[in-house]
Amino acid sequence: MQNTIYITGADRGLGLALSTVFLEADYTVFAGRFMNNWTELDELKQQYGERLHILTLDVTEQQSVDTAAAYIREKNRGQLDILVNNAGLFKDRSEDIFGELNYEDMMNLINTNTFGPLRVSQSVVPLLLKGRAKMLVNISSEAASLTDCWRKKEYGYAMSKAALNMQLTILQNHLSEFGIKVLAIHPGYVKSYMLGVFNDEATISAMESATNMMKQILKLPTIEEHMFIDYLGNKIDW
Repeated sequence: MQNTIYITGADRGLGLALSTVFLEADYTVFAGRFMNNWTELDELKQQYGERLHILTLDVTEQQSVDTAAAYIREKNRGQLDILVNNAGLFKDRSEDIFGELNYEDMMNLINTNTFGPLRVSQSVVPLLLKGRAKMLVNISSEAASLTDCWRKKEYGYAMSKAALNMQLTILQNHLSEFGIKVLAIHPGYVKSYMLGVFNDEATISAMESATNMMKQILKLPTIEEHMFIDYLGNKIDW
C-alpha cells in the first residue's frame, strides 16, 4: 500500500512545499486547503493525479475537521502514516505591554495554532494507530521556547505555540504506549505568507525548509528522542 501523509494548511507557502516534496517522494498526499482562490494545489493535482487529494479544511471548525478525517478514512482503508499539522496564523495587531493588546486577534491565534492541531490530531489518531510510520508532526516555532525567549511582544503567537508544545508533550505521554511518535518542528525563518503578505526578508525558502523537514520526519525518530527540534534536526530547549 502507498505511504500516506495528511498536511493541513497546504494552500501555499510551507504547506504547499511539504505537499510537493512528499509527492516527489512517492507519497499519497491528503492536502487540507483553506483558501480556494489559491490554485497551486490544483496545478499539483494535474501533475500527480490520484496521489493528491485536496480537502476543504478549516481547522477552527469541528465539522470541517471531521469531514476531512472521514474522507481520509474512506479513501485509505482506515489508516494514515503521517500527519503534519501545518495550518497556522501569525496575524496579531497587538503592541507591547505599554500599547494596545488585541485580545480578539490573540484568541484567533490560539484557536488556530493551538486548538486547530488538537482537533485534527484527535480526528485521525485512530488512523495513525493503523499506519506504518505512526508520526504525528506539528509545525511549532522557536517562539514557543521558554528557555530561549527573547521577545518583548508578540504575546498571542508565542503563547499559542508554547501552549501547542504543552499539548504535544501530553500527547506523547499518552501515545507512546501506542507507538506513535510526536514531533514539534521549528521550520526556520521561512519566506512565506505567515504575516499575511509574502515575507521576502526571511532567510530560507519554503522548499528548503520542507525538504529538510521531510528528512527529519522520515528518519522516524524513536519515541525517546527529544521532540522539539528545528528543520535541520537540532534540538531546541523547551
